[in-house]
Amino acid sequence: MKNNYWHLFPLSLFLLHAPGVLAQSSEEEELALVYGDHSTISIATGSSQAITRAPSAATVITSRDIEAMGATDLDQALESVPGLHVSLLNVGMHPIYSFRGIHTKYSPQVQMMVNGIPITNVFMGDFSQFWGGMPLENVARIEVIRGPGSALYGADAFSGVINVITKTAADIKGTEYGARIGSFNTKDAWMQHGGKLGALDAAFYLRAGVTDGYKGIIQQDSQTAWDAIFGTKVSLAPGPLNAERKAIDVRADLSYEAWRFRAAYQQREIGMGAGLAGALDPNGRAPSSRLYLDLNYEQANWAQNWDVSGVVGYYDIKDKQGNPAYTLFPAGAFGGAFPNGMIGNPGHSEQHTHASVSAVYTAFEQHRLRVGTGFRVEDLYAVTESKNYDALFAPLPGGLVDVTGNPALVFLLPHKRNLTYVFAQDEWSFAKDWTLTAGVRHDRYSDFGGTTNPRLALVWDASYNVVIKAMHGTAFRAPSFVEQYNINNPVAIGSPNIRPETITTNELAFFWQPVDKLKTNLNFFHYRMSNIILVSAAKYQNAGDQTGRGLEFEAVFEAADNLRLTGNFSLQRSIDGATGQDAGMAPHRRLFGRADWRFMPLWQFGATLNNVSGRMREPGDIRPLIPDYTTVDLSLRREKFAGSWEARAMLTNLFNSDVREPTFKSVGMFSDLPMPGRAFYLQFQHGL
Repeated sequence: MKNNYWHLFPLSLFLLHAPGVLAQSSEEEELALVYGDHSTISIATGSSQAITRAPSAATVITSRDIEAMGATDLDQALESVPGLHVSLLNVGMHPIYSFRGIHTKYSPQVQMMVNGIPITNVFMGDFSQFWGGMPLENVARIEVIRGPGSALYGADAFSGVINVITKTAADIKGTEYGARIGSFNTKDAWMQHGGKLGALDAAFYLRAGVTDGYKGIIQQDSQTAWDAIFGTKVSLAPGPLNAERKAIDVRADLSYEAWRFRAAYQQREIGMGAGLAGALDPNGRAPSSRLYLDLNYEQANWAQNWDVSGVVGYYDIKDKQGNPAYTLFPAGAFGGAFPNGMIGNPGHSEQHTHASVSAVYTAFEQHRLRVGTGFRVEDLYAVTESKNYDALFAPLPGGLVDVTGNPALVFLLPHKRNLTYVFAQDEWSFAKDWTLTAGVRHDRYSDFGGTTNPRLALVWDASYNVVIKAMHGTAFRAPSFVEQYNINNPVAIGSPNIRPETITTNELAFFWQPVDKLKTNLNFFHYRMSNIILVSAAKYQNAGDQTGRGLEFEAVFEAADNLRLTGNFSLQRSIDGATGQDAGMAPHRRLFGRADWRFMPLWQFGATLNNVSGRMREPGDIRPLIPDYTTVDLSLRREKFAGSWEARAMLTNLFNSDVREPTFKSVGMFSDLPMPGRAFYLQFQHGL
């Protein structure tokens, strides 16, 4: 398909100057109370501001949006964001957040934050190797920016930034508890409370959940190909995915005046999906735990013309050895060389200590100046491994051997990295209706040196109902410890001198409100990635580059006093620099639509449509194209019955579409990952 959509620029400019009305009606204000407030965002500049004038392509998902769409997990909510598709990896069904065609294992190019604090792991560069989902009962809002954010947030704010903001005492106001049951033997229960604890404003959240997961059938796994080579028949395919999950989440939020303390603990036990090596592993389980602690201080008017904020924090992540151990390839693999299967049982633990302070200076009438500094210590303090093979895939004498600490056999040794950074940003209202945001950040790493990333955004209030933005920014993705320091790994070893990935992005965006009940956004983007870290000759190297361009259109239409229609359309094309071919995996086109209808007092019906199309294979992958799909989800909600009870029924993939997410060619699987068919969930919740 030709990508000649740049001719839409003149059309969009013509439409932007059509007559319109910006005034908000009383009905619209009522709907804002029902569906939540989308008008402000904080992660674009570090301070809350109107989303229409934020110097970024941004989306806000409120708790009311989450309730209306019936979403129960973060990934479901994120699929509503234009330009973002949530795919899955074969290992543990880990989510892949594909922004604007940038689709890589574990999504290291995405900065994931909780309450403004990055939770990136240094081991793989993601937000946890065994993530296991994030429930939404305790989430107040989700803020997403598409495009680079390294000028404020440093490493990994590359293709996009996701900030999950949890609920405070003010958001909960009392005690709530609920339970959910549904398909695949899914069971969840939670309780949360918000109120006073002496002089403190306190909020607490506890949730536990289990599911057998969807046991979609993998027809051919990576062992299928080895069977063809060795003349064996030991593959477990056709066979089901191992998608079981057990989860515990605990959160506490305590605040007093300018101080706020947060603590969170997450425990997961996750089935191995389609297997660690792309060969079915029906028994492997990945246990992991995550502990987060942070103390925040935020004071407006701390001194004359100065607002000050700061945070100190700590988090510890333990991805433990599997129990039972991970079976990379089944019994009899490699011509019978491994009669009990090839077993590789890695684990690691890391801790991060961080502190930062920032200040906003407002003495200049036309300027808002933000400056800040901080440091982070990233410590991979423990690496464990037991296995029955060496670096050449040869069996080890004695079977399963604990090789922890053995530099001749273990896949990685402990390492530590220190980071210091400074940043500055100026929001300059240099003329009526014009604002220029200019920022720069310098990061200095103890292992690979420094990197400086600027950004510029020009925002013009062209009319009372039109805003035009032009944006430019760069970003970087820091190499993970696996990419730097992997040893004795038969698939790929690390390169200590590897450099960060970089990206340069240009954007042009238009906001237009032609009538009071219709709001639209149109965004064009172009990016170039360089120094992409790839496996080449069994070694991690800066061996790739990629370019991409596309557009994102979204609209919100208050069709009636009780009916809201929202939708977005994304179009992108990404090209691999080495081959000149499509980079693959990510959808060229995505259409998302949602209708929220309050058809009776205390009743709400929601319908969601999601079309994913135009996914190509990676260069060199000769498998058939990935099929397009369309899903329709329904939700029905009844509020305030039998006192303070609320009930919700959710039906996903109504028409039982055949949904598949692509596997990487490096995994060696022929089959793609089958996603759940039609499923039903029923939820009850009580609030006091």
